[in-house]
Amino acid sequence: MNDRFLKACRREPVDCTPVWLMRQAGRYMSEYRAIRERYGFLQMVKTPEVATEITLQPINAFAVDAAIIFADILPLLEGMGLQLTYEKGEGPIIHNPLRAPDDIRALRVTDSRESVAYTIEAVRLTKRELADKIPLIGFSGAPFTLASYAIEGGGSREYRLTKKLMYTHPDTWQTLMTKLVDQISDYLLAQVEAGADALQIFDSWAGALAPGDYAEYVLPYVQQVIANVKTRQLRTVPLIYFGTDMSGMYNILRQTGADVLGVDWRIFLDDAWAQIGPGSAVQGNLDPMVLFAPWPAIERRAADILDRAAGRPGHIFNLGHGILTETPVEHVQRLVEFVHSYSADQATR
Repeated sequence: MNDRFLKACRREPVDCTPVWLMRQAGRYMSEYRAIRERYGFLQMVKTPEVATEITLQPINAFAVDAAIIFADILPLLEGMGLQLTYEKGEGPIIHNPLRAPDDIRALRVTDSRESVAYTIEAVRLTKRELADKIPLIGFSGAPFTLASYAIEGGGSREYRLTKKLMYTHPDTWQTLMTKLVDQISDYLLAQVEAGADALQIFDSWAGALAPGDYAEYVLPYVQQVIANVKTRQLRTVPLIYFGTDMSGMYNILRQTGADVLGVDWRIFLDDAWAQIGPGSAVQGNLDPMVLFAPWPAIERRAADILDRAAGRPGHIFNLGHGILTETPVEHVQRLVEFVHSYSADQATR
């Protein structure tokens, strides 16, 4: 197996910097769009053979160092009793959002091997198809981000309802977060059982919080998820924690217990690493919009990130968020090749 990604997660020396890209399987690829013409989004997620095919598309196209299962963070909520659809132009919608304490008490914690069996099977199929060529990453949404979707009924700019519940009904908030911790932990462990070699926890909306609120209302539950997975898994896999707009919180995020912390593009990589300290690997952090620039500009910015990492063990090159629709495929391919070649040359300079 090409294990440089796993070695970097463990902060071990590598021959060159590993690279994979969030949303590397997606709409910017013509192969994905061809499948999307035949299936709805949830259909693709819930059909293991299709999810496997989509996961493998960027692996067949680029020399990335890890695959990430094609799935979504929100179907996990369906098994808990929430009704989810994806509407064109609107994104995900929860049709029975959590608006009262009774709604939260009614939430079920289910066996993920049954409630999201399709993703667990996709992990198995993909692992078999990869044949140990490169590692496979499984993932889940984090407690706060899933709670936000469930309470708001979809995406939000202000998270008004979520924060109102958090501030005014701390006992109910604790009940909700505890149920999500149990469900997320079970889901991540099921993916490890099915063959996932690493796990990423997406806290997409936690950057909407003040650092003190994150530390009080969110951090303990992230810590519990990570502790659950680390103590209950049958084999050791690295855990990555990633959130956006959290550049003022890295001194707190290093307390999560994650092996790797994802960094978005709103901070220099070396500044983030200095706040995080030497105890965690770091993943990031090219602005996804840079991939629309001419190649010399992409190269310059990627080189700057690698220079800031300075060849230290524990850097995984990635974007600061997912690849955007209409990103030029040739830029993705050149970026992957450049990261490998430039970082390999760093050791000889």
